[in-house]
Order: sequence, then C-alpha cells, then structure tokens
Amino acid sequence: MMTGLLFLGLTIAVYLVTKRIYAASGKMYASPLIITPLVIIGFLLITGSSYESYNAGGKWLSDLLQPATIAFAIPLHKNFKLLKKHAAEIAAGVLSGTVTAVLSSMLLAKLMHLSGDLATSLVPRSVTTPIAMSISQSIGGVPSITAVFVILTGVLGTMMGPSVLRLFHIENEVARGVSLGTAAHGTGTSKAFELSSLTGTISSISMILAALFSIGLAPALIAVFIH
Repeated sequence: MMTGLLFLGLTIAVYLVTKRIYAASGKMYASPLIITPLVIIGFLLITGSSYESYNAGGKWLSDLLQPATIAFAIPLHKNFKLLKKHAAEIAAGVLSGTVTAVLSSMLLAKLMHLSGDLATSLVPRSVTTPIAMSISQSIGGVPSITAVFVILTGVLGTMMGPSVLRLFHIENEVARGVSLGTAAHGTGTSKAFELSSLTGTISSISMILAALFSIGLAPALIAVFIH
C-alpha cells in the first residue's frame, strides 16, 4: 500500500515539476507528457521495481480519466450552437482524416515490411488508447503494441501539429481542432486547449468521432487491402 502511494506521489510530483518547466520554456520536448513517463521508467529500472508495484498507485490516476473525459461536456455545452453550425464540416474533416490515417498506417506497415500482427496493430494508431486497443484485438492485432503506437502518434502529432498548422497558415479554430483531435487524439486535444477553449472543444469532438469512424472503417479497409 505504501509503495503504491509512493509511486503515486512521485508521478504527481514529476508531472507538476515538468509542467512548470514546460510552461516556462514553451518547448514541446519539455512537455510533461514526454518527460514524466521517461523519468518514471528510469526510476523503475534503477530501483528494480516492477510495473505491478507502480500500478498499485498509478492506477488511481488512470481511474481519473473517466471523470476527466466527462469534464469535456462543459466546453461542449458552452459552444453547442457553434458545434451545430459546423457539424457537417467537422464530420467530413474527421472522416477524411480517419480514412487517411488508416490507409497511411497500412502503407507504412507495408514499406516497413511488418508482419501481419504488427501491421494490424499499427492501423488504429490515431485513435484514443482504450478504443484503439479494442479495435486492434478485433482485427487480429496485438493491443499492447497498439498502445505503444498510439502514444508515439499522440506525442509526435502534438510536437509537429502546431508547426504544420503554421506552415499551411491554418488559423481557423474549427480546422485546428479537427486536425489535432483526429491526428493526435487525447494528446492533441490537450494541446488544442492550450491554443483556445473552442479549438480544444472541437478537438475533443473530433477525437470521439475519429474513434467511432475507425471502429467501422478499420476492419473493412483491412479486409480489402491486407487480407
């Protein structure tokens, strides 16, 4: 019990410190989403502690994801009229982004000569982790490997996303939200809220829609292009 509390406290402390560093520097490589896991992994390796010991306390943070997700309803309610106005554009953008993500994943798997299990594990990489793991299992992938691909996609999308938006002079908040939410799921949504409340709201909606579209599209596209 005490070990779990120690790891819980350590995780929160590392996150808060790196959050202050990130706020002061503004550099994506200093993001707590990158630094915190690396510090925790290093600590576990140095001390020889098991993941099970860490998760005894870390799972409490995971349990907070559910109320945190429900909290997205607040900005959704505040911007409901605007969301309704742009519903068609958001749906079309997310659908095209989802198809592109799945097809590009299959192309990447082919170029890297990945085996069947690894290839299918890569396909749902642009979907939020719990749903991505479920999709992976349903199409014959390895959920644990999919989780790694999802995290990498989220981190890279968050690091590169703002630069890509600036490069193509995308300043519309709806377009920014759709891009970050569709391409980088929860991590991208966190970055979107840094840009503005509306961008974050659109991103959260896009993240949910991308997951729903992927559930239907991934198995069908896999059947056509891989099997």
